[in-house]
Amino acid sequence: MVPDRLKPIIGNFSETETEMVVSAYRIAENALKEKVRGNNKPFIEHPLGVAGILCNEMGMMADSVTAMFLHEANRFQADNAADLNKSELLNTLRGSFPADIIDIVISLNNISFITLQETNLDEERYRKLIISYSTDPRVVLIKLADRLEVMRHLDILPPSKHKSKIMETILLYIPIAHQLGLYRLKSELEDLFLKYAEPEQYRAINNHIMATERDREKLVNKFVIPLREKLTNNGIKYTLKTRTKSTYSIWKKMQAQKVTFDKIYDVFAIRFIIDSPPDKETEHALCWKVYSLVTEEYTPDSSRFRDWLSFPKDNGYESLHTTVTTKEGTSVEVQIRTARMDYIAEQGHAAHWSYKGIKSEEGLSSWLNKVRNMMQSTDSSKYQQISPIVLGEIFVFTPTGDLRQLPEGATVLDFAFDVHTNLGVKCSGGRINGKMVPIKEKLKTGDVVDIISNKNQKPTADWLNIVVTSKARNRIKQKIKEEENKRASIGKELLERRLKNWKLEMGDEDLSFLVKKYKYRTINEFFGAVGDESIDLMEIKEFLSDDKRYDRGREIDKSDKYPIKEQSSDYLIIGGKLNNVDYKMAKCCNPIYGDEVFGFVTIKDGIKIHRMSCPNAARLIESYPYRIQKVKWKESIGKGSFQVAVKVIADGDESISNQVITTVNSFKTSIRAFSANERMKGDYEINLQLFVPSNLELDKIIASLKKIKEVKQVSRL
Repeated sequence: MVPDRLKPIIGNFSETETEMVVSAYRIAENALKEKVRGNNKPFIEHPLGVAGILCNEMGMMADSVTAMFLHEANRFQADNAADLNKSELLNTLRGSFPADIIDIVISLNNISFITLQETNLDEERYRKLIISYSTDPRVVLIKLADRLEVMRHLDILPPSKHKSKIMETILLYIPIAHQLGLYRLKSELEDLFLKYAEPEQYRAINNHIMATERDREKLVNKFVIPLREKLTNNGIKYTLKTRTKSTYSIWKKMQAQKVTFDKIYDVFAIRFIIDSPPDKETEHALCWKVYSLVTEEYTPDSSRFRDWLSFPKDNGYESLHTTVTTKEGTSVEVQIRTARMDYIAEQGHAAHWSYKGIKSEEGLSSWLNKVRNMMQSTDSSKYQQISPIVLGEIFVFTPTGDLRQLPEGATVLDFAFDVHTNLGVKCSGGRINGKMVPIKEKLKTGDVVDIISNKNQKPTADWLNIVVTSKARNRIKQKIKEEENKRASIGKELLERRLKNWKLEMGDEDLSFLVKKYKYRTINEFFGAVGDESIDLMEIKEFLSDDKRYDRGREIDKSDKYPIKEQSSDYLIIGGKLNNVDYKMAKCCNPIYGDEVFGFVTIKDGIKIHRMSCPNAARLIESYPYRIQKVKWKESIGKGSFQVAVKVIADGDESISNQVITTVNSFKTSIRAFSANERMKGDYEINLQLFVPSNLELDKIIASLKKIKEVKQVSRL
């Protein structure tokens, strides 16, 4: 008895074929009864889904479906292909099923254990691996059906599996589907790839397509009106279809042309499907006649004409393509083909022998021979990607098979930091595909990378010229900074001990002078040099023992030996991340981007940035001119934010607080703290701590607050 689940699949099989498929299904059902998928549903749903694709979408016959069920029953019996092909289950099947089916099962077993490293993520290499395991073309068709079923249900797999599946799909399976002319399958795989690789763009394009559907319908109706009578008068029966480009195809064009959806002008094509006897001469005559009628009515673009009737594609695709312009100036792509050609174009080569439900072993044999020849061809054109995800990235492996995605140009050192920061900082080299290489060696897709580490290794500034990933750069800078701080701490502690032994003290002026004397940019660098013994401590002792050191320090600061240069290189650039420079915003005045500012060199806290209008500015500039650092804001600071305090004095009642908050929230700011106190009846003092991107935004906030009727005064603290 045929299980209900199989009835939609085996409807056209003979009685003998049906018995064979049902037998294989029962074996698979029993072998997989304890296994479930990621959604906790029986695993048998997977082979059932693959069987449906093979029969109903690819036109394959009972032998392929049988082999697929037997492979699924067998593939969990061992941990490697060699043992799997000697399994007890497979041995019991040999006498019950034809030898060619068992051979397909063995080939599928072998292919199921191909690792990503073996494929090198290269379609040609993968194709050759498949051929090396089996010359039976049914094997690759079963694998394509299997992959389509997996991608249709990728959500039920754990997220950790998604990256490898979508990369295998775009790099290995889609090119083979393209090569074999399985365009509908290829197109669906592309869309599924995009759905998981770029989910936001996938949704956006689909929404655009739905939103513009009515406009396309109106255009089609208007386009075909002047052609209907001409086609009828010429006795041509046809079906009109509109073919919207796949989501992936639209996305690929947007990426290649760097435009938005509304700038893609060939989102859809109008297709004339002509009723014709399956006679080549008649089919061609009718197609050319429709072409002449279309180009009589509309102006054709000869540069976009494609004649795949006279010269069909290698995969058997036949059609006429042209682009015409309407009187309103709209460009429309037109495709002209017969019903037979359309069916074959949608289904691929298999449609040659399954067209209109007619299946024959002779037709199947012819089709499979073509598949075999295409798979073995060494000069078949490669499937070209226009995808920043693929072309702008490389995909490499850890020794355990974990897939890592890195930008083009990434090195061994980038890879080490991508795996783990601790591995990166200790990286001293690596092995690529077993060969020793230095840390600067660039990687390519498919490489297996093994990192060599050394516990004594430390990052250096030169490493920043080796890496290309922001993760590696940030970690290297962080570790260099940590090392500098560590050295500075050791140096500071050393100097403090010596000063104590010498019974000497070192003030702010002394430290500032010494930093300039030894030409270091920061106090940390100075202390680091002390720790490294790059500075003779006896020179410091001699200086501190000199009673006239203050006067001499001022003289040196004012002398031509250390002039204050006007070049921009002497300015401290703030607002972004700095290398080797410590600075902080002074809390006494809270500078924000755009304020006029200056830097003041402190002993313990590096450089403090003050507003020129700071209450302490005059005293600092007058008393310590040699500790003043010229400062400039970076031209652009991206998404940075600065803390600022604002005081509002207003009349009214408690509702004034809501008005103030509403006004502030309408700008690019966030409120960190808020307080409102009634100083006397009807008189409120409101204090706000805000994060703002610049003084320009703060000016807008203050101006808007002053427009509130009840507000008497607004001031920045």
